[in-house]
Amino acid sequence: MSSTTVVGSADAPAAINPRSRVILASLVGTTIEFYDFYVYATAAVLVFPHLFFPVGNDTTALLASFAVFGAAMVARPLGAIFFGHLGDKKGRKITLVGALLTMGIATFLIGALPTFQTAGWLAPFLLVVLRLAQGFALGGEWSGAALVATENAPHGKRAVYGTFPQLGAPIGFIIANGLFLIIAALMPSADPSRPSDAFLAWGWRLPFLFSAVMVIVGLWVRLNLVESAAFAKTVKSGKVQKLPLAAAFRSHWRELVLGTFYMLATYVLFYLMTTFSLSYGRAPATAAVPGLGYDYRTFVLMMIVGVVFFGIFTMASGPWADRWGRRRTLIAITTAIAVFGLLWVPILSAGPAGVMAWLIIGFSLMGLTFGPMGALLPELFPANVRYTGSGISYNVSSILGAAVAPFIAVALWSYGAGSPFWVGVYLSVMSVLTLIALILGKETRDVDINH
Repeated sequence: MSSTTVVGSADAPAAINPRSRVILASLVGTTIEFYDFYVYATAAVLVFPHLFFPVGNDTTALLASFAVFGAAMVARPLGAIFFGHLGDKKGRKITLVGALLTMGIATFLIGALPTFQTAGWLAPFLLVVLRLAQGFALGGEWSGAALVATENAPHGKRAVYGTFPQLGAPIGFIIANGLFLIIAALMPSADPSRPSDAFLAWGWRLPFLFSAVMVIVGLWVRLNLVESAAFAKTVKSGKVQKLPLAAAFRSHWRELVLGTFYMLATYVLFYLMTTFSLSYGRAPATAAVPGLGYDYRTFVLMMIVGVVFFGIFTMASGPWADRWGRRRTLIAITTAIAVFGLLWVPILSAGPAGVMAWLIIGFSLMGLTFGPMGALLPELFPANVRYTGSGISYNVSSILGAAVAPFIAVALWSYGAGSPFWVGVYLSVMSVLTLIALILGKETRDVDINH
């Protein structure tokens, strides 16, 4: 295997991206984007209910914080349309740089916000605005990173290369939560259900401000990219669409619908394991809506162990999807997710070992279902609407799945009087919808990515 990926052709100007640059450009950017998103998700549980939504009721404050968390998902399809338009008309490189800058600036500014105590309702309003900016940026980030990976992949290795941007999710999680864990350890709290005064005063801001350093690294990598053969061929053949969004809906509406539902179970599992689980794990067993009663440090360490499996199985899923096909692989994995949802209560009833097993199984399934999506969604669309089409499918699914998943989970958790049974059933039902889409869809492993 040579050290570079040749992305030119007889029909397009020669353009060469070293494989190391392809990997870094697709991995570093999504790592930063997911880091920024996880920093907010962690703060939504630990900090924002205390500092931005002090309503006097812990559950109501948490739901308000999660509502802002979900608001970003609504902005993601708008970001997918905006950045998809740029990516399909102007190229992948400049679009990815813009998405990264937008996310980095918004995250940094969250770290500088005044709280409700000092600014009143202006504080949560500004938090919502910046959260929407985060969602808008992430709406354009993922599809661009997936296209950089898959459009530069060697023959027969698209699913393997498609896992590189997906690895940004577990790596970003570990960096974000590891940093919060270190800061919390340096600012210990006597009350396991509440961060220390120092942490609430200024410690929580550090992970947000640190994102500026990561953005600089990501920009340096992406500014050195050249365009892929797929986009260069589209430009040379004069097939660039004036309105990629209209073209995608006119000629590829079926793929848009299927792609959206392909991602549904993945998104629901993703946010149940990363956001709801932190609330459920830390809630006292004696609370009105009881949880597992772990202190923050212990449970986050357990989550990080689970996320290691997330990363391992994300990498493992690529070779499997290239060998057996995307559809066959994902049908098997989605069936396993549906079964997993029905087994939450018996697994969690097994004590600390059961909780650890629940986290490992959930995150392993997450890696297996998330990994192939980096290749599958781009393969659904031709090059001239690929950025727009894959981005809309990915991000509309974020509304149907991720935007409401934490909110629904907390409501079902309360409905079950502390039992997670109905939350698991919710995951299983969403998995069945994804299974139906996969059964109706077609295999994409052998499509021509330069078409």
